[in-house]
Amino acid sequence: MNDRLRVAYQGERGSYSEEAVHSFFRRGRLVTVPRPTFQSAFEAIERESADAAVVPVENSYAGSINETHDLLREHRVHVCGEVIVAVSHCLAALPGQRLEDIEVVHSHPQALAQCRRFLDELGVDVVPVQDTAGGARMIREESLCGRAAIASRRAAELYGLDVLATGIQTGRENHTKFYVVTAPGRERSVVAARRDHEWGPLKTALVMATPDRPGALYRCLGALAEAGINLTKLESRPRRDRPWEYLFFVDCEGSPEQPEFARAVRGLGRRASYLKILGSFPAATDRKRDEG
Repeated sequence: MNDRLRVAYQGERGSYSEEAVHSFFRRGRLVTVPRPTFQSAFEAIERESADAAVVPVENSYAGSINETHDLLREHRVHVCGEVIVAVSHCLAALPGQRLEDIEVVHSHPQALAQCRRFLDELGVDVVPVQDTAGGARMIREESLCGRAAIASRRAAELYGLDVLATGIQTGRENHTKFYVVTAPGRERSVVAARRDHEWGPLKTALVMATPDRPGALYRCLGALAEAGINLTKLESRPRRDRPWEYLFFVDCEGSPEQPEFARAVRGLGRRASYLKILGSFPAATDRKRDEG
């Protein structure tokens, strides 16, 4: 890796993903690499046009970002960190527009879901776009009257929009968790560039499939339970390549560098029909909430 750290993210300047990049990494020689899609952010790592990527995996209100989970399994990347960003959505429109002028609202589908109650009360049509900041930029560049974007206050400022309403998300405690991913073998260089914050205990993310027989999931998870390993997340996703079969994404406390944990994972591997370790890393803490 050269003396610059190139970090990809999905979206435009002013997006929450860009905020996550700056929350995790020291600025120093950081170079941000905006990409139009999640897929292209992963491909930037594989094509070596980026050293790492920061991608959202879960929102505390709207739930998991399914596309990210699928890409984590499909691409040869390693999770080496996570960061939590507090999300406060604004409704932004061209200067001079009033709230009662707005008929259509643009934003990323996750942001639209997070603001569903506000949008229902406003009585507007919603049109999804690739990302929150991209919707703000589109309204400014195309001079779209009668339309607004759900985005961050920083995005509204960057693209010269007026903020018509703030804190419009339905859940007051609205946070998004992001993974930091890189190519296998580059983890140390990427982690060395992270900010000096208090981080939580080590955790491991993995994905597995179970044999098609009664009690298979019970036996797989038993390999972890028997070793006293605490699960912090368990979620199923349909397998794209096998209809009506499912993958299980698991977060658990510990790391393969710990002998007892490593033995438990080997036991899990013998019981599962498929197992991939996505990565081990210190758990993120919600610093903004802790500081508040």
